[in-house]
Amino acid sequence: MSRRPPKPGLPAADEAAMSHDPINGGAATEPIRSEFADDEDMAELVEFFVGEMSDRIAAIEAAVNAGDTDRLATLAHQLKGAAGGYGFRVVSEVAAALEKAVRYDARPLEQVNAEVQDLIDICRRVSA
Repeated sequence: MSRRPPKPGLPAADEAAMSHDPINGGAATEPIRSEFADDEDMAELVEFFVGEMSDRIAAIEAAVNAGDTDRLATLAHQLKGAAGGYGFRVVSEVAAALEKAVRYDARPLEQVNAEVQDLIDICRRVSA
């Protein structure tokens, strides 16, 4: 898979996360912080979003294990919107790529394993 150039206008933390993540050719372990991490008004909401991430990961894994591409596309779509709204742009972008692969490109599960794993890996790194 080819390395994508950094997205213009990404916060430095997101740019660093994307330059070291699995979709860009290297294993990453750095936490991914919300662009709202320092916003007192958003702190509780961001913490809630991060706290429910393990449930989202489990739902994605369950959809894959059940072979349910419709559910997987729905979960990716929901995560795309929620992650963007809570300031996790890189998560939103990876979820959007998975949704596109499954819903619009109609790729079967066997062909989206890398995208699923990338999303799960990125989700495991989100941090309040």
